[in-house]
Amino acid sequence: MQTTIYTDASGFETLAREWDDLLERAVNAPFFMRYSYQSVWWRCLGNDDLVLIAIRSDEGRLVGLAPLFGETTGEGQRQLTFVGCVDVSDYLDLLVDADHIEAVHSALLDCLADASVAWDKLYLCSLPHNSITATQLAETARRRGWTTEVRQQDVCPVITLPQDWDTYLAGIDKKQRHEIRRKIRKIEREAESHWYVVDSTEGLEEAMETFIALHQKSTKDKEDFWSEPMINFFKALCQVLAEYGWLKLYFIEVDGIKAATMLCFDYNNEFLLYNSGYDPEQFANLSPGNVLTSYTIQHAIELGRDRYDFLRGDETYKFRFGAEAEPVYDLEILRH
Repeated sequence: MQTTIYTDASGFETLAREWDDLLERAVNAPFFMRYSYQSVWWRCLGNDDLVLIAIRSDEGRLVGLAPLFGETTGEGQRQLTFVGCVDVSDYLDLLVDADHIEAVHSALLDCLADASVAWDKLYLCSLPHNSITATQLAETARRRGWTTEVRQQDVCPVITLPQDWDTYLAGIDKKQRHEIRRKIRKIEREAESHWYVVDSTEGLEEAMETFIALHQKSTKDKEDFWSEPMINFFKALCQVLAEYGWLKLYFIEVDGIKAATMLCFDYNNEFLLYNSGYDPEQFANLSPGNVLTSYTIQHAIELGRDRYDFLRGDETYKFRFGAEAEPVYDLEILRH
């Protein structure tokens, strides 16, 4: 195995053509590990301490990728963690060719053991429930005498979608089924309402401004979320996703006013609900956010998608829509 470490942003460009080819061969490859996402995150939200580790076979093929960066913890430790960690990236993982798992894990740990790579703690956050990083890599590190800790960080509630809307409704709690139907009837009866989706670059700039405004209005915490780098990140990301055909930015209008919005990624036969917003001062009695959630689930079913992933967070409403929790893990490794 041959290992190369890239320490500036040009590494993303160097690896661009190989990156997503590896992703297609990887044993586990979350959306948030795509080159398009990782490179946009680094450009908008990264720092100056990139540690992008590429592992190639003896034949020169890229078989492993660990996009990491360094930061100093509150305890004064130098920590290496995933590019994208942690606030806006719901699933992260190493990219490992399924035919070279043990060799890539060993090569990565050999690289990290080298004195030229300075670190005290390796923090691999937001690992999906089916990640081999929290199991096989952790065990490989333990065999070297390194200290490892795996802990559950959060959950991602996920709906396994049936073939039609009526079957979906029949499969959820009776009270929630009644509430969904009641709220849809109410908003359609008491107001002029309609929903629509922005899924291309046409009109996207204006749609993103409206999305951000509605997200800011939702709660004070969400208002504080929108720094200039974060605004740039969301706009750049959605532009790229629209070009790839993975964007679904939903709005519901009530009496001509945009009342709620949901930003989804339509990727790999599933919907990922990335973020949402609504105006709590208008139309609260019509529950536009809940109604829009119902419409997006229905739309995902109509498009033949298999899963609807609410992403991280155990908010009660997600389970009322019939989601089941899938754990998300963090792995910490300390070397001796």
